[in-house]
Amino acid sequence: MTDSFDSFSSSLDAKGGDKDLQEFLMVEKQKAQFNAQIHEFNDFCWEKCVDKPSNKLDSRTETCLTNCVDRFIDVSLLITNRFAQLLQKSGGM
Repeated sequence: MTDSFDSFSSSLDAKGGDKDLQEFLMVEKQKAQFNAQIHEFNDFCWEKCVDKPSNKLDSRTETCLTNCVDRFIDVSLLITNRFAQLLQKSGGM
């Protein structure tokens, strides 16, 4: 999916494509990448925490999933804040 965005965006650059369209495509590409990361995260936590599916979560599984989600949020915030700091230092904001 990323390859098709990249090739389409490159062809727009070569043809002098519309800036708004290029910006839209970049945002959509970022959304797709974010969604892919969420799915990867879900798979990781599921494999790590859930031994066998059942009608209810036992306390160990629930705790594991909660911790996994919390760590994911912590890391996401850390990365977001770091990028914001780098943008501020480079004068991008």
